[in-house]
Amino acid sequence: MAADGNIKPAKKLSLKENYAMLTRGLGWEPTYEKKEDVFRFIDFEGIKIHDWDKWEDPFRLTMDAYWKYQGEKERKLYSIIDAFQQGNGQFNVTDARYVQALKIFLNGIVELEYASHRGFCMLGREFPGVGPRIAAQMQSIDELRHATTQIHAISHYNKYFEGMDRFPYQFDRVWYLSIPKSFFEDACTSGPFEFIVAISFAFEYVLTNLAFMPWMSGAAFNGDMSTVSFGFSAQSDEARHMTLGIEVIKFLLEQDPANVPIVQKWIDKWFWRGYRLLALLATMMDYILPKRVMSWGEAWTIYYEENGGALFADLARYGIKPPKYADVTIKEKNRVSHEMWSVFYANRDAVGFNMWLPSEEEMNWFSEKYGETFDKHYRPRYEYWRQLEKDGKPFTCKCLPQLCQTCQWPCLYTEADDPTEFVHRESIYRNETFHFCSDGCKDIFDDEPEKYVHAWMPVNQIYQGNCFLPGVDPTAPDFNPMVEALKYMGIRPGIDGGLFKDSLDAKRWEQWTSRPANIHEGAYTDAVRSTDGPMNAPNKAG
Repeated sequence: MAADGNIKPAKKLSLKENYAMLTRGLGWEPTYEKKEDVFRFIDFEGIKIHDWDKWEDPFRLTMDAYWKYQGEKERKLYSIIDAFQQGNGQFNVTDARYVQALKIFLNGIVELEYASHRGFCMLGREFPGVGPRIAAQMQSIDELRHATTQIHAISHYNKYFEGMDRFPYQFDRVWYLSIPKSFFEDACTSGPFEFIVAISFAFEYVLTNLAFMPWMSGAAFNGDMSTVSFGFSAQSDEARHMTLGIEVIKFLLEQDPANVPIVQKWIDKWFWRGYRLLALLATMMDYILPKRVMSWGEAWTIYYEENGGALFADLARYGIKPPKYADVTIKEKNRVSHEMWSVFYANRDAVGFNMWLPSEEEMNWFSEKYGETFDKHYRPRYEYWRQLEKDGKPFTCKCLPQLCQTCQWPCLYTEADDPTEFVHRESIYRNETFHFCSDGCKDIFDDEPEKYVHAWMPVNQIYQGNCFLPGVDPTAPDFNPMVEALKYMGIRPGIDGGLFKDSLDAKRWEQWTSRPANIHEGAYTDAVRSTDGPMNAPNKAG
């Protein structure tokens, strides 16, 4: 107020001043509590931070601007989803096989988005610096938005297809979902700096680049505009998240030279953990998409070898090297999806989605993309298994596999230089032997054995009798441990899993659309992919 009593107009703030007032200007220093007592976990990892103000905000957003932009994206997204639903868009996808990929995505990826939301909420509490606190809070909201939009987009398919209505229950119990679950539980039980390196680097930079680029392009190519909508709506957020991950690493490296070996160890660890998790995505891209955009090997070349090479060339000036065992991933890129599909096929009655053997046309595509690797090692296997199916004696695995103590995948990967030899590594800790699928997983365990000896291993728990519903009597004459374990997991024998050609999804698809769903007899023609046929179906398959 001026001396004459008149109200003096406030000075208009510049954009920079306004941004500072609404972000860092909201922070304060504690007075009646010690700072080390308020931020209790900031020191135990050994990271040294000398000046939090050196943190460069990669988002450059205030909350009012954030909500405005996200609200606009939400309106566009849900209008597309509504149009997809009203137009019976579920019948415009190439085939009911495609829906099996959505089951894996809903069960294995959506829950990770929610876990990431919880993790960044914790970072918003634990970081002393105002800049990273605000960045963590915005990313936390992003991750929650991604989880909800993905559930809404995929939920429409639940009206017509099986296996998508129990995903929160299954995420905690199904054996192959322990792989993504253990990834985030490992990250969330780390310190705040390791968590943000793990998620913003391994999950955002390595994993989501592959999940939201070639995978979403594959969804579009197969007519699933609902999934494409949430994928592209999330991609602008993912671009910010990747920027945050790179900024975090550079900030830590610039603060103190002692941080370099710690960050390098985390990069090595979480690169390998993220890579093992990506085996799910590799399988979806190569085998479940009826119409493919690119092979997993091509995607890994573009999105890791080329993009990742540029990243590590930039980080080299800080003393950071490419991740340990990166060379192994390059050697495995031409076979990892085939190994995973073989594992799932052999255990198809214990998964929540249907399986099949690739058609001749599809095997020719694999030959084109993977050359001698596929023709020498995998085509003969599939041809043998197909003959067994024709003879009425389809191949199945009669026992449960040994799991890797770190990543929890079955120990069925092969040696980097010999695809005919299984990898098997062991470590002895406190007179107990632990098993691993790779040198990378063994190294991670050996560095922190106390963390991983407590892992809840599904196969071990099944054999110990801990995976049965209450009231089950293991001494009953008709007791079948595998059937009871599947009930505990939420997988319904005879409905979920099994061969695709015998599934309810395939039968209903043919009934509703008059389009064949048997993938064993020849190629998919344009006539098969046409949208002719009845487009009205029951509201819920059942």
